[in-house]
Amino acid sequence: MMLALEPRERERLLAATSPVSLEHKQILLRAGNRIDTVYFPDNAVVSQLTTMDDGTTFEVANIGNEGIVGVSAFLGVDTLGAQESYQVEVPGQARAMDVATFIKAAGRDPLRSLVEHYIQAQFIQVAQRMACVALHSIPERCSRWLLLTHDRMGDREFPLTQELLAQMLGVRRASVSVAAGGLQHAGLISYSRGRVTILDREGLENAACECYGLIRREFERLMPLPRAPF
Repeated sequence: MMLALEPRERERLLAATSPVSLEHKQILLRAGNRIDTVYFPDNAVVSQLTTMDDGTTFEVANIGNEGIVGVSAFLGVDTLGAQESYQVEVPGQARAMDVATFIKAAGRDPLRSLVEHYIQAQFIQVAQRMACVALHSIPERCSRWLLLTHDRMGDREFPLTQELLAQMLGVRRASVSVAAGGLQHAGLISYSRGRVTILDREGLENAACECYGLIRREFERLMPLPRAPF
């Protein structure tokens, strides 16, 4: 998101942040807790999770260099719901900002407009992903997830375990194994020892359901989202 700001405004905002390293599976914001800090991911990817009564977790959205973790504070909602949390899915770097400083900075343009557009884009992502769960196959959803993650971190290779992908998709590990194996057999990805590499971006887009393209177009319409290099 910060890359969308003019250099002077970006430097002013960066001066109010601190660099942080985000670790795999690190919980940034816990269910029911107050939001004290917001995060601007650089090359890390963070999952917005919901937790069911039986402890099952499911990803409803992910956040990378286009967004903000804890953006609901902008709307005056400074405490997470009882089933909502934010977990690092791909480790990397981010910038952290005190929530009071963020609210003050986001109270005026140009950051205010960016935040408003991001909230709308994120709402569309959540809604579309819920439809995706009901309508599309696991291989299609797996392709969509890989593409969105690739977009948000800007690297075609990243750590990924079957356990994590099963959690993100809300399916059994055996189903993930079959789906990832099919994508690898087709030459679209390489998947070994807990790491995945995107080999054929165009082919993976063709394998994904329509949800990826819709989410992508809405982010591009509402705010900048740099195309992942390949």
